[in-house]
Amino acid sequence: MRIRHFAYISLMTLALSGCNDALETAQVDLSKVKNKVEQPLPSHILAQMSAKGMDRNSPIMIRIFKEEGAMEIWKAKTDNRFDKIADYKICAWSGRLGPKVKTGDRQAPEGFYDLTRANLNPNSKYYLAINTGFPNRYDAANGRTGSDLMIHGACSSSGCYSMTDQQVLEIYAFARDAFKGGQATVQLQAFPFRMTAENMVKHRLDSSYDFWKMLKVGYDNFEVTKRPPEVNVCEKKYVFNQQATDGGAFNAAGKCPAMSMPPALTAALASYGKTYDADYAKAMSKFDGMAWYDPTEAERKAVVAKLRKGRELAYAPTGTSLEAGRMVKVAELEDMMAKRTAQGLAAKSAPGATPAAPAQPQPMAVAAATPAVVPVPMQNPMQNALAYTAPEPQETAEATAKKPFWKFWARN
Repeated sequence: MRIRHFAYISLMTLALSGCNDALETAQVDLSKVKNKVEQPLPSHILAQMSAKGMDRNSPIMIRIFKEEGAMEIWKAKTDNRFDKIADYKICAWSGRLGPKVKTGDRQAPEGFYDLTRANLNPNSKYYLAINTGFPNRYDAANGRTGSDLMIHGACSSSGCYSMTDQQVLEIYAFARDAFKGGQATVQLQAFPFRMTAENMVKHRLDSSYDFWKMLKVGYDNFEVTKRPPEVNVCEKKYVFNQQATDGGAFNAAGKCPAMSMPPALTAALASYGKTYDADYAKAMSKFDGMAWYDPTEAERKAVVAKLRKGRELAYAPTGTSLEAGRMVKVAELEDMMAKRTAQGLAAKSAPGATPAAPAQPQPMAVAAATPAVVPVPMQNPMQNALAYTAPEPQETAEATAKKPFWKFWARN
């Protein structure tokens, strides 16, 4: 019994020492990694790939959920649908829930980003890094600014998604192998939280709610198809899994062209939407008069303060919003936000005050208490980049190029 108890305590200590890292990943001895850029994925992950029907070099997709502090790697199977192959606890992300708006706001990006081989940085001072591609077409069309926002190691963030060095070693390897397999662009989906009916209701008072409803369309498309959605931008809005018709084209700041989508996908999303609407109504009843308080970065850091003891100053893990936040009464939340806004204005106007970083979006305005309508999906420029042909049966490059973008969804 004592031996079993000691083993359990040892395992728990090792897991905590990795800054919320997965136990298998935390066991990697970086001092023995001879070439971090070409370090192969661990054998247990390769075994999972084989069991799930995945080729080692098939396409991947990266999905991030800020509130949970979670990063997922999804990978194409031989049937061209994606399945989750790995997940990680994000060691540190700065700011609060909500998109990045301007340089210096310490916000980590939210949205849909295309990562190419050029986004890989093998020479990062943070061990290894992958540039998120911010600003993308949507960000640029909406005047959002910022640069060099990364997924990197070192567990310290000023607008990035920072992992442990062991974690980023694996994440980098996933991307590297996919690019070697011919994937032109890896889709990064960065969400504030899992976009369930309950979470949408809990965050319905946030000023970013309308933006999140737009992201939810892409989220829903992936949940229905298990394929990264085709992403385009027009009228300064994201559009998903749509094809421009009548010779039209997508222009990020211009008027959206006439668009269409296959009836099968339309029907599947409508069915998904009905279930969501029913769940939303239940959640509204469950959380009547209540809303979520999104904690500050300082409050998230306080949750994991003990992890910083004995470490260098640059090591700055953050806890999750779920750990530091809470449900409060709507009136209490509005009062808290009003006081915070007043304090910010007072600090800016104080004599000798230095310019403050741009204010982050705050949950001040009450959004309509109605379900987020599931918009019709739109065209995905990543169609060819994500197309993956299994070794058997083989398909010619010409046939793959001419295959309609929605064929990935039709059941075999």
